[in-house]
Amino acid sequence: MNGNLGATTLRRRRRAADPMRTYDTLPRPLRLWLAEAALPWSPHSCKRIWDKARRKGLCPDDALSLLAAAEAKTLAQESRHNR
Repeated sequence: MNGNLGATTLRRRRRAADPMRTYDTLPRPLRLWLAEAALPWSPHSCKRIWDKARRKGLCPDDALSLLAAAEAKTLAQESRHNR
């Protein structure tokens, strides 16, 4: 059973932390983006990108744009892989 992963070819990974607890600690804009994401992102990986962008001085909207770009890149790679 795939659960919420759908037909993605992305590798599954075991997580040491509780992903729902991690999700609950995310900033609100990041939680909202993650809820609408096309891919099954882990809260930890989203937080890592978010934190890196914020350390660089990017505003929340720019940080979300980085996440969207990372998602688009992954979707493009998966599309090429499925041809």
